[in-house]
Amino acid sequence: MLKSLYSIGILLIAFFGCAQKDAFVFSTPSHLPQVIIPTENTPTEARLALGRKLFFDPNISLDSSMSCLSCHLPEYALADTLPRSIGVHGDHGLRNAPSLYNVAYLGLINKDGGVTKLDLQALVPIEDENEMALPVVRLHQRLLKDPEYVALAQKAYDREPDAYSISRALATFVRTLYSADAPYDRYLQGDSSALSPVAQQGLKLFESDRLNCVACHSGPLQSSNEFANNGLYETYTDFGRGLITMDSLDRGKFRIPSLRNVALTAPYMHDGSLDDLSAVIAHYENLSLRAAPLKSSKLRSFQLTPSERKALLAFLHALTGEGSESTDL
Repeated sequence: MLKSLYSIGILLIAFFGCAQKDAFVFSTPSHLPQVIIPTENTPTEARLALGRKLFFDPNISLDSSMSCLSCHLPEYALADTLPRSIGVHGDHGLRNAPSLYNVAYLGLINKDGGVTKLDLQALVPIEDENEMALPVVRLHQRLLKDPEYVALAQKAYDREPDAYSISRALATFVRTLYSADAPYDRYLQGDSSALSPVAQQGLKLFESDRLNCVACHSGPLQSSNEFANNGLYETYTDFGRGLITMDSLDRGKFRIPSLRNVALTAPYMHDGSLDDLSAVIAHYENLSLRAAPLKSSKLRSFQLTPSERKALLAFLHALTGEGSESTDL
């Protein structure tokens, strides 16, 4: 089953300082940080119900052909299998669609950090011409014709299903999606048999100064959530973080993604240009051969033996959460 804090029944356990009678707080596994919830969008059953309905509804796109699930596939850890997803007009989106697991922990949202909080993020794909292409004002008018949406929004936010309630409700639902039960998690919690000997060898490589993977992919979330240039190109057509900061030194910087469920979320990189994990490893092995003047100073040049590559791949596969390939939402 998809790991949702709501779906496994962890709710209604505290009042959370809100007048809403159905308020609850998230209770995450002990080895993950607590989810920080904005006070203006306290999670409630009503807000969760509205967000869940919106998440599955193709009517939030211009021609009613796309829902959130169109680009975030449950069987692929809520990522897409295309380098760049295809929108309602048949155009490709700008970047590779990421997994939605654990996005509750993000501060700045999107690969360039251009959205300041999760409660606003849903408006971007809904209105983007390359994605759902539906102005939120028109979506508001469409949902007003649906009595169920009107009732849900009224109960959830005491207002119509408008830009505010749509974006906040979707954020509430997405905050319940987490992944924290991979073999690696069980290993961290003391089960030495959770990782095979080969995967344990891969973990040692991953943590070694020689590879220095943990400089960017660290902690229980397997990401520092910083923005970095990983040397993919010498010249970037997509400036990434540089589009937001307008700083030339930020060109080619993108959010360092979490490696949780990474074996399920191919293709890789911001533009989906690397087909599989072997190609990703080869990219980092060959960095010294590539002229990339803005690449992060944390990156190391290294070469792996065939057995070491096998071990590193085994460890990366051990980051797949239980049930992350399930289509049962």
